[in-house]
Amino acid sequence: MTRAMTPPRNPKTTRRVSRILMYVLLVVLAICMSLPMIYTLSTAFKGTVFVFEYPPQFIPKEPTFANFVNAWQSNNFGHYFLNSMFTASMTTIGTVAIAATGAYAFARLNFPLKNVFFWTYLLFMMIPGMLYIIPQFLIAKKLHLLNSLMGLVVFYVAGSVPFHTFLLRGFFQSIPGEIEEAAQMDGASRWQVFTRIALPLAMPALGTSAIFAFLGSWDEFTLALTFINDENLRTLPIAIRLFQGQHTAQWGLIFAASLIAMVPVVVAYVGFQNLFIKTVNEGGVKT
Repeated sequence: MTRAMTPPRNPKTTRRVSRILMYVLLVVLAICMSLPMIYTLSTAFKGTVFVFEYPPQFIPKEPTFANFVNAWQSNNFGHYFLNSMFTASMTTIGTVAIAATGAYAFARLNFPLKNVFFWTYLLFMMIPGMLYIIPQFLIAKKLHLLNSLMGLVVFYVAGSVPFHTFLLRGFFQSIPGEIEEAAQMDGASRWQVFTRIALPLAMPALGTSAIFAFLGSWDEFTLALTFINDENLRTLPIAIRLFQGQHTAQWGLIFAASLIAMVPVVVAYVGFQNLFIKTVNEGGVKT
């Protein structure tokens, strides 16, 4: 009995087939990831009677802006929007300022227990936030930080600083040390080297860090729900939750409000996208 001879594989054909399969896989993944966004966009422009129509229509038959108008005018939505803008902006400024300083210290300075402190930072990154929400609540209560937007900012900054320190440390390490040594030989202090040389060179990484810090605080829900009882201090995720009752949900308003809440996120990303892309290209996001 003789074995059937198989024709030799052409490397070019193999690469072409692999590339086609990869493109097909990427297209399928892109469609799957886009469907929730398309459904949200579609439902936001539908009237109430068309939200649950079957079969579902992605293109609204009678598109309307009523959901956006009603969402903005309902439940003091504009006030909550400003509350979220304040907490997200302050969190971004605080996180980037503290993380940049700490990251530069870990990257360039030598001090006792440096590695112990850095690994402690990494340890905090690995602990799920839900595990220490009760200790955070007790600390906030002890420090009289409950029902306060600034109190919320303090805990947002504290929670995000470890990750951003880890992110920026890698970028500061990638800056050639000869540049800073030359500045120091010309009489610049360490602080001047940090503010006038290291920070300008690290702008792409700082922009990326700012995007992540803004996004992380903008859509945070659990801590805001736990810390804030005063309805005047609610943030946007809590306001969107108000459109859902115990037995009913105004899905058109929820999706319209979600799209309104996305506007600052899109603006922030578009504003910093060049810095973000530059950071990725230069390998700034690394250890």
